[in-house]
Amino acid sequence: MASPYPQGEREKVASKLPPALRQTLKIRAAELSLDIQDAVTTAIVTWREHAEGAASVETTGAESFSTWLPAGLYDEFKATCGDRDISYIQGLAQAVHRWLQDHPSPRHGTTETEPERKIVGNQKGGVGKTAVSAGIAQAYAEEGKRVLLVDYDPQGHLSEQLAIPQIQPGHDSLVSHMCGEGEGDLADAIVVIDDPRFEKRLHLLPACFDGFLLDPRIAVVATQKRGFQKEAALELALRPVEGNYDVVIIDCPPSLGIAMDAALYYGRRRRGEKPGRSGVIIPVLAEDSSATAYEMLAQQIEDLRDDLSLDVDYLGLVVNLYDSRRGYVATSSLADWKALGDPPVLVVINDLKEQREAVRVRKPLLSYAPHSEQAKAMRLIAKGASR
Repeated sequence: MASPYPQGEREKVASKLPPALRQTLKIRAAELSLDIQDAVTTAIVTWREHAEGAASVETTGAESFSTWLPAGLYDEFKATCGDRDISYIQGLAQAVHRWLQDHPSPRHGTTETEPERKIVGNQKGGVGKTAVSAGIAQAYAEEGKRVLLVDYDPQGHLSEQLAIPQIQPGHDSLVSHMCGEGEGDLADAIVVIDDPRFEKRLHLLPACFDGFLLDPRIAVVATQKRGFQKEAALELALRPVEGNYDVVIIDCPPSLGIAMDAALYYGRRRRGEKPGRSGVIIPVLAEDSSATAYEMLAQQIEDLRDDLSLDVDYLGLVVNLYDSRRGYVATSSLADWKALGDPPVLVVINDLKEQREAVRVRKPLLSYAPHSEQAKAMRLIAKGASR
């Protein structure tokens, strides 16, 4: 079916796009005052002109999408998909994804130049903070955002899982910069995660072995330097590099000390920032001890809010490692988490094997098992935590 068009005929075509990609395309076209059909035309033409293979885009759950293209272009597009041995849905997703990268939001560089900041924390260990931090970072990078993942836990599990060595004592690190002792550029310590799925958009600031001493070192600096605000130490250290990213994710230690105060301060709502854009994601388990740990963290957040007059937003809870076979304790705890309502439960992640396998082979989950239930959950968390 064709329709008259000033520069020639256009034909209506129907395909599918992932909902998040379709929504971003709609918003970006509106921001740039473009018709969606013109944006998609440019996307397909550009994609066909570049012979190099593009990274695969997750298309699970793709929904109907239709637009108008110049007559004949869709047939040419389908032929290119055949040459590259990919489905039409995958080809269209790649084309739109590339167009979004080439046409960034005008908000960057104007009203919202600061990155979204996601603080992943819980003073209880073993709840999946590292898995959630890494997973949502990969999800954001996968959809085209530039992501800095900060291993803020001195145990260094995140760095180890991504096969990145911790920074040795005596070298420039996040800790040295937080304590005002950095000698070089913190950007030099940042490592690119070399995985084709993320196209060099996923970066890691590794842990450092002397991170265990962070709280007492910051306390000493606070007594020695007039005007030094210990809660602002993380922000001061990251400020020179954060502008290079769309999202900064902090994998916090299981602690309620100064380090956690500094992370919460960094994730506060900044002046002019929309509510829910930055804030805290809290992984929990469906058990009583997790509820106690959550209450302690919530109290710390409330105290910090009151003491420093801050707005710290709860982005949501992630119920991790859930297994209903554990019986009443698990099922009733899950019901209690959902009953909270605020913060909402972003997703329930079942206790499955893929995350453990990815850790064992030291690969990102969304690269190792991109279609797994756990990978899909990470994408849902990322979407739910960016309001």
